[in-house]
Amino acid sequence: MQMYDLINKKRHGLSLSREEIYWIVENFTNGVIPDYQMSAFLMAVCFASMNEGETADLTMAMANSGDMLDLSSFGGFTVDKHSTGGVGDKTTLIIAPIVASYGVKVPKMSGRGLGHTGGTIDKLESIPGFKTALSFEEFSDVVKKCGLAVVGQTAHLAPADKKIYALRDITATVESIPLISSSIMSKKLATGADGIVLDIKVGSGAFMKNIDDARKLAESMTKTAHLAGRKCKAIITNMDKPLGRAIGNSLEVIEAIEVLKNKVRGDLYDICIELSANMLSLSGMANVEECRHLAKNAIENGTALEKLREMIKLQSGNEKVIDDYGLFKAPAHKYEVRADRSGYISSINCEECGICALMLGAGRAVKNADIDPSAGIILNKLLGDKVEAGEVIAVFYTSQNIDISEIEQKFLSSYSISDKVEKNFGIIIE
Repeated sequence: MQMYDLINKKRHGLSLSREEIYWIVENFTNGVIPDYQMSAFLMAVCFASMNEGETADLTMAMANSGDMLDLSSFGGFTVDKHSTGGVGDKTTLIIAPIVASYGVKVPKMSGRGLGHTGGTIDKLESIPGFKTALSFEEFSDVVKKCGLAVVGQTAHLAPADKKIYALRDITATVESIPLISSSIMSKKLATGADGIVLDIKVGSGAFMKNIDDARKLAESMTKTAHLAGRKCKAIITNMDKPLGRAIGNSLEVIEAIEVLKNKVRGDLYDICIELSANMLSLSGMANVEECRHLAKNAIENGTALEKLREMIKLQSGNEKVIDDYGLFKAPAHKYEVRADRSGYISSINCEECGICALMLGAGRAVKNADIDPSAGIILNKLLGDKVEAGEVIAVFYTSQNIDISEIEQKFLSSYSISDKVEKNFGIIIE
């Protein structure tokens, strides 16, 4: 086999065999195929795309490039959730305890954030003492004891994806449905869960900006999972508005705890009930409607909150943060942002809000940069809310000594205020 021939074949829109795709992935991962040829191949995929079979073969080749975890020793059904990312997305911290409270195992490997705010791992590490770097034996022990654990991904999990994504990031080949699908699903399949629920976000704060692309991605990922013998369900959700009121690491953990204390309603609560219900339903517990009631009950009776407390303790964190938010690192500075006119919040540019949080120190612009766990934004006013000129619409938190005026102006420009109430779309699209 020659890489030149396979590049040319894909460039002309022809389908590659399973053997050819595995050969490409194996030889690129091992350093036999040079970056320039792999870049040409990725560009050919961007232009000519891949069919369902090719996408599934690429996904499995990448998954098999490293460790394939066997979770059978955990006992019972294991389920995972993946979100395509968004501003204020802290759903894992809520849904994993809900699902685990019913005996369904949620062994979750998550990543760090590169961009607006930290990933799930960064959020959890804002809890004093919380350990996300566990051996598989330690990870397994936590899951067996409390039904859930959230740890960082190992370097041996789908290493082909890591190498391929590094090329995609610098060769303008990120925005390809087969490549996005295979990148995400290779890691999900390698982690070994029996079922996977996908939260595909669409809108100004999401990677997918329009509903047609979101649907194509959802279809590609679910079909790939099914071809790999896994149960899978995709839900498309609205990211034309931040999810909840908190943007930033410890701030989002606190908001998640408040949801589990049954003190919060709205979009964040609604999406967590829907995701939890679908995860429970995949396990065979009941239909989705009945599982919605189960998810709500886990919050109302406090069992989900106690599962989170148990996980924090088992992963060496200070579980007392659930009752005392003062145990989180306190920000050095607090700034109030006031509306410049009266009216109704008609739109919010999520991406710009996220960039503001990044500028405050809540995210990382480059890999391995430090994150300020106390930094972030609390939104006092959400989409559709009435606001008066001079009223506080948000509060900035940071421990950096920075000129806040530029961030404040960027944030205000992300809000549109109109004279009448605009239609406020729900969080669950389909």
